[in-house]
Amino acid sequence: MKNDYSLNIEGLDLVIEYDKGSVKENQADRIQAYEIKAVREKTGMNRKDFAEWLGIPYRTISDWEHGERKMPDYVLRLIAYKVRMEYVEKKG
Repeated sequence: MKNDYSLNIEGLDLVIEYDKGSVKENQADRIQAYEIKAVREKTGMNRKDFAEWLGIPYRTISDWEHGERKMPDYVLRLIAYKVRMEYVEKKG
């Protein structure tokens, strides 16, 4: 069963779709994985290009998106801010 919710991180309006059955109530890491993926998808970049653009190792981005590693919340906000300021508003 698919579920989605709207999210606004640093001025980016995102709609995140996720499989409700795969996310338990206490799995904030899994939700965060959907959030970073939604931010990346807002740019239209693939994971490799996104990692290069941010200067973050590909493996780190991949682990965040798969929920294998948790990123600090402030990092997600900084990435979203950079996406909005340098990518979305310029492409506008």
